[in-house]
Amino acid sequence: MAALPNQEFIASLNTSAIDLADAETLPPACYTDAGFYEFEKEALFFHEWLCVGRESWVAASGDYFTTRIVGEPIVVARGRDGKINAMSSVCAHRAMLVAEGAGNTRMFLCPYHHWAYGLDGKLVGAPAMEKTCNFQKEDHGLATFKVELWQGFIFVNFDHQAAPLAPRLAAVTEAIAGYDLASAEGEKPGEPGVFAWNWKVMFENNNDGYHASKLHQGPLHDFVPSELSVFPDADPADAGFLRYNGTLHPDASFNATQKALMPVFPGLDETARSRMTFANIPPTLSLVMMSDMVIYLILRPTGPETMEQDTGVLVAPGASKHPSFAYRMAMNMTAASHIIDQDMHVDGLVQVGLRSRFAPRGRYSWQEGAQIQFNRWLVTRYRETWDRLNGGARPVVRAA
Repeated sequence: MAALPNQEFIASLNTSAIDLADAETLPPACYTDAGFYEFEKEALFFHEWLCVGRESWVAASGDYFTTRIVGEPIVVARGRDGKINAMSSVCAHRAMLVAEGAGNTRMFLCPYHHWAYGLDGKLVGAPAMEKTCNFQKEDHGLATFKVELWQGFIFVNFDHQAAPLAPRLAAVTEAIAGYDLASAEGEKPGEPGVFAWNWKVMFENNNDGYHASKLHQGPLHDFVPSELSVFPDADPADAGFLRYNGTLHPDASFNATQKALMPVFPGLDETARSRMTFANIPPTLSLVMMSDMVIYLILRPTGPETMEQDTGVLVAPGASKHPSFAYRMAMNMTAASHIIDQDMHVDGLVQVGLRSRFAPRGRYSWQEGAQIQFNRWLVTRYRETWDRLNGGARPVVRAA
């Protein structure tokens, strides 16, 4: 078989982005092929806005955390001026990582040769470089990235020519305004989950209304029936899309009582409290939104068939101060964990199936409307990138 992607393969993607009633799933190679994964990095991850964490993770000057997406080590830090900076953590000298983990610091000191960088990535110290010809410190800082804040989430973009994020999220922002996520509370997640499947398998599962009443059948999920799925229209040029799922009673939540146990987000209207909202900002952020709790997933591919994920929870302002908060949260997470375990088991088996020579390009149910929105978002970028790399004008990204 010819190396992927090629012109024939790109053309074959069109049938995954047509009307839902006629569409078929993406080719299995989109989830397994190493060559396609490399193409996908250029098509998506090197030019789209990538969620890396929450603004609260760098609350004070000097706070920083590190992360990694498609193999690129990133450090995010709040400067003395209060500005949040994002940069490569790869030293400009010999490629040693200058930061690991998270903490608070005055500067980033490369442990290998003690090159020192400010919280904005600028090189401020380079020992014993005085005999090096034409060496100027201002030419050797860390590669920096664009930063934008949205709803309290930090997004970065490796492409300094990228258009702003917020205008392309107007519909999503309006739909979830009642949650006021910028003011929501939540602890920084612990160690990321490490999974043996393609990132799109996870993203699709989280957006799939079809499986809710099948895989999750039982008292912990029956109050969110698949037949109440709604898929608002979305433009593939937008940066995100939505899925709503009506509930059988207001303020439904994942726990044995089926009702919200914690304070409801105060800005939610009656309509929002009678459904669950799934907000998606591919390729890295997916939100599961209930009246009293928001679960967020930050997806970070590590290879064509592997990924890591930061999973966090947000609650209404002040909710965590309630005396019984920890117990109520434990009830929610016990139920959510049971549902998540079912999803994880399926995701792993789907990836096994995608490797099979008999893996199909299947057909969709009307309850999979979010999948076609995702496909259109993907295929639009795949086609644009293929055209660009084969005669278009826009250059491959080079970080500053």
